[in-house]
Amino acid sequence: MRSLGFTLILALLALLACGLAGWQWTRGNFDTLLGAPPLAVGQRLYTDFNPATVKHIQVSQNGVLANFDLGPQGWLATLPWQDRMDPRTAYGIINFTLGLKIEDFTHRDEINAQQANLTGSGINIRLEGDNHKPLAKYRLGRQTPWLAKVKDGEKPVPTVFILPRDKNLKQRYVYACTGDIIPLFKDGFKYLRDHHPFSFNPNTLQQIRIRNEQGDLILRKETPQSPWRLVEPLELATDPNAVKALIEGLYELQAVKISDRAALTLPSNNKMTKSSQISLSVFDSKTESALEIFPPESLESRDVHATVSDRPNTIFELPLKPESNLISLANLPLTINELRDASLTNLNIESLRGILIQPTNGTEILISRPPKQAWISTINGQSRPANEERIYELLKAMKEARGISFESDAVTDFSLWGLQQPFLKLRFLGQANQCLELAFGINQHGKFFVNRIVDGIRNTSVMGVNPLLIAAIATLPDEWRPARLWSLTRVNLMAIERQNDNLPPLILRYEFNNETWTANQDDKDLSPELNSARANFMLDSLESLSVKRWLPANDEAATKALLKPTLRFKIIEKNFNDDGDFSGLIHREIELAPNSSGTGPRFYYGRVISDNQLFRLENDSYQKIATELFSQD
Repeated sequence: MRSLGFTLILALLALLACGLAGWQWTRGNFDTLLGAPPLAVGQRLYTDFNPATVKHIQVSQNGVLANFDLGPQGWLATLPWQDRMDPRTAYGIINFTLGLKIEDFTHRDEINAQQANLTGSGINIRLEGDNHKPLAKYRLGRQTPWLAKVKDGEKPVPTVFILPRDKNLKQRYVYACTGDIIPLFKDGFKYLRDHHPFSFNPNTLQQIRIRNEQGDLILRKETPQSPWRLVEPLELATDPNAVKALIEGLYELQAVKISDRAALTLPSNNKMTKSSQISLSVFDSKTESALEIFPPESLESRDVHATVSDRPNTIFELPLKPESNLISLANLPLTINELRDASLTNLNIESLRGILIQPTNGTEILISRPPKQAWISTINGQSRPANEERIYELLKAMKEARGISFESDAVTDFSLWGLQQPFLKLRFLGQANQCLELAFGINQHGKFFVNRIVDGIRNTSVMGVNPLLIAAIATLPDEWRPARLWSLTRVNLMAIERQNDNLPPLILRYEFNNETWTANQDDKDLSPELNSARANFMLDSLESLSVKRWLPANDEAATKALLKPTLRFKIIEKNFNDDGDFSGLIHREIELAPNSSGTGPRFYYGRVISDNQLFRLENDSYQKIATELFSQD
């Protein structure tokens, strides 16, 4: 017969067994009661939440506690300061936590907790969701001696000691996990406090107001999709790259140091009047965030104090002069001339129908493009195909052209810039009779300037321009000749006479019907030694030969070089009339010389003998027509 005590013990054991079974039923395992087993290498410590569910972050170390809450205005600190938390560090902590991949583990009794910095000097991190529901709780120790390889990573990454403190994980195991954010928590967590005076979404930004020594200016967008425009002090288009640099700079601008307002004495009222200001407004908001920048204490100061309206208790020390790896105030385009559009034109190439070039002391040149046809040049009433390369160079130069200075926006007397009688005018004609005219002037110091006339209305602004822009505009009629040197065709070719330097001419006769060559030099038949493939290659090059640039007949450098030509060609072709009857022979002749002595000239000068027309030929084109014809295959 069993005793009552033994029966009670059996009953308690049964209750305990039932309780354990019930606990396992509700929790899924016995981890909370008996302790969770270690997680496997390769797993992540935390997978039960996503970044959007984190609403509170708590960090503590050596008795210092920092609390951060996510509110409508972003992450805010309630301890040890009441200020904005740097959202980058908030997301860094969250993503670090979710990215903790286990590389190794050990029982906590088998590791020196002090050496691993998992004692009181370790960093305690706690993430919570709505209603402060715990999501992750762990102690962050120092770096481990091991590096981990990450998939698709170029270099190994550091690992750190992690001691989970969550109830379901207990505290029995220490893990070595990938990543390292220890530097975020240096110096009493000061780096968790937002050192950026501005916090904004660039896509919702509507207005930027700037006040500085040059005056006040305002940039504004009418809608989120509209381009930025200067609306004060003048209505002007903006330079997209400059505005982009300004917005990116304001977004990245950060203080080298921040302090509580009570700890510093700001400049007196008389110095306040010399302060500058940058204010930002976003769509659907009537308030603006205003950054007040105080004057530097001395000319040698590298930093200046500043405050921002939506963080009244914080003083920023902003870099004033350029700093490596930092955006400084000197990097920001803050003046009207830095932000305005300096483009000379905004040409729509597809809609362009004509270009009129009017040199004051030269011939008027009209370049036009009939619908669905090629460009033609009309000079002195005669039209012919235009030089496509000159057109490309001109349109490219005008598309990229920018003013290098803004002289004035309210000009009444253009004589200061030589614009009362421009030395050159360019007129661009578009569809629907749209017209843009650029008038170029030169002052007494030899500097070049431009004034724009849009649809007959003269702009009152004058800009300085680079002399290279003027040089890119072909104003001589011969420059607009087609780039192709001649209309040579092998069908009518009879012979080519080629002479290198002072050697006897090489006579090459060609028979188109059977595509054969004969060669003769100094009364010697060299046909057996002639490489027909090379002769055909030379003929191909001659047929398509194009000049780099036509030159004026008095070009001094070309004339001097051609006193000693290194290569001459005489081409003889059969000519036929409109009825197809033979009407005689056509003789074409050119001579060429390098632009410089020695080996490897950059280009060659050439002359068409019949009309003394000079041109420039590129080195590779010269080498093709000067190819050796008697070398072996």
